[in-house]
Amino acid sequence: MTRQSSHKAGVPDHIARSTRGYFGVGVEGISKGFNLGNLVRTSHAFGASFFFTINASVSYAEVKSSDTSHADIHLPFYTHKNMADFTLPKECALVGIELMDDAVDLPSFRHPLRAAYVLGPEKGSLSPELVKRCDHIVKIPTKFCVNVGIAGALVIYDRMISLGSFAERPVRVGGRKRGS
Repeated sequence: MTRQSSHKAGVPDHIARSTRGYFGVGVEGISKGFNLGNLVRTSHAFGASFFFTINASVSYAEVKSSDTSHADIHLPFYTHKNMADFTLPKECALVGIELMDDAVDLPSFRHPLRAAYVLGPEKGSLSPELVKRCDHIVKIPTKFCVNVGIAGALVIYDRMISLGSFAERPVRVGGRKRGS
C-alpha cells in the first residue's frame, strides 16, 4: 500500500517530494473519450494539479470508464468551450506539444516551474490561435505523431525527471533502489 501525502490529496509522497512547482495538462479538440480518460489518468498518476479541455467533443461517460483512478474527484477538471473561454492561473506558462519544424525538442527543453501542457486532437494539430497563445512549443522527436495519451505521458515523465529530486543516473548499467 502506498502511503498518501499531505502535499496533495491522493499523490504519493515520493511523487509530491520529487517535483517542484505545479503543472496542469490539457487537450484541444479531443473527440475520443477513451483517449481523454487515459490522459487524465496518467496526469493524475504523475501528480498534475489540474486538467483542462478546450473545445472537446467527447462522451464524459467514456472518460469516466477509462479513468480507473477516478481523477475527477482528486484534481480540478476545467472544460473550456473555446479559446475565448480559456484561462490559466497567473504566471502559468502555456506549453504546446506539437510536431512542428521550429518546435524545441523535448530532451532539450527546460520545463517552467508553473506550466500547463496542451496537446492537440487525435487527427489534427493545435489550432493556430492556440499556438500563438503558447509561451513555448515543444515536440517529441519522433518520426511521426504518437497517440495523445502516449505523448502526454512522455512529456509529464520528462518534466518529473528534469525537475525532480532524483539521483543522477549511474555510469554502469543498473542503479540503486530508492532509500538505499
